[in-house]
Amino acid sequence: MAIYLTEKDVGEILTMDMALETVEESFRLLAEGAATNSPRSRIRMPNGQLNFMAGAAPGAGVMGFKSYGVARGYPVRFYLQLSSTETGELLAIVEASQLGQVRTGAASGVATRYMAREDASSVGVIGSGYQARTQLEAVCKVRNITSARVFSRKPENREKFAADMSASLGIDVSAVESGEVCVKDADIVITMTSASRAVLNGEWLSPGTHINAAGANHWMRVELDGEAVRRSDVVVTDDIEQAKLECGDLLYPVERGIIRWQQVINLCDVVGGRAKGRNSAEDITLFESQGLALEDLTTGMRVYKTAKERGIGQQLPF
Repeated sequence: MAIYLTEKDVGEILTMDMALETVEESFRLLAEGAATNSPRSRIRMPNGQLNFMAGAAPGAGVMGFKSYGVARGYPVRFYLQLSSTETGELLAIVEASQLGQVRTGAASGVATRYMAREDASSVGVIGSGYQARTQLEAVCKVRNITSARVFSRKPENREKFAADMSASLGIDVSAVESGEVCVKDADIVITMTSASRAVLNGEWLSPGTHINAAGANHWMRVELDGEAVRRSDVVVTDDIEQAKLECGDLLYPVERGIIRWQQVINLCDVVGGRAKGRNSAEDITLFESQGLALEDLTTGMRVYKTAKERGIGQQLPF
């Protein structure tokens, strides 16, 4: 019988190490043709929208979808439905807010593993929300990070982020008063905001920097200015077709002729060895994260299997 997994169940099982391994494998499956991803669809309503994203990974035995409704004034809740690619039967329904947070961080971690310099040790984080936390955690898992800086608009938020992440990661995380100071000479830059105007200027970047831009997953959101995109020697995204629909950081530079879609590389091609994530130590590299259903499905399947082994979850009556 299928099971239902709550946020608490997911939290007991899912670790960043598990997510990094699983998300990397999902891109390897894409590279091998053993998985497919359908770009996110958005159905607009007067007070919000329904978001729906689907995929299938026969190589991992899972297919399904994630959906989440957005209504102004109410919290957003994410739900993941997993089915077997062998039998078609429903395996699990999963509350997926925390799962999405962790897998989003893991995707940037995978990109960092393939695109950042091996000796990268410092990070600048623009944004201090809950998603920024797993972004920094994932980067620290794949590189020997010794220090980080964080900037966001509200001083109390960035101060809390710095204190919490210093304690949880065991590195020096300091809050700073501007985006420019935050990213100055940083080896890795993370942007995780809901901004509609650029929060990262290309003129601030040093040669050799790797950027994880993870917030602009809607055509109305922009985190990078055109100069940051222009200066990026390698531009990678988790899915080009999805980026063409909703990546504000790339849509507008493409319109202005700063970059062409033919220059953008799929992360699966980097993981699969068909493309390089970095050509030299001086390259500025950019990963644009949109968030794929496939990442949710493979991570959810890993959580489901572990839950079955541990006897976690509620049996559903069908």
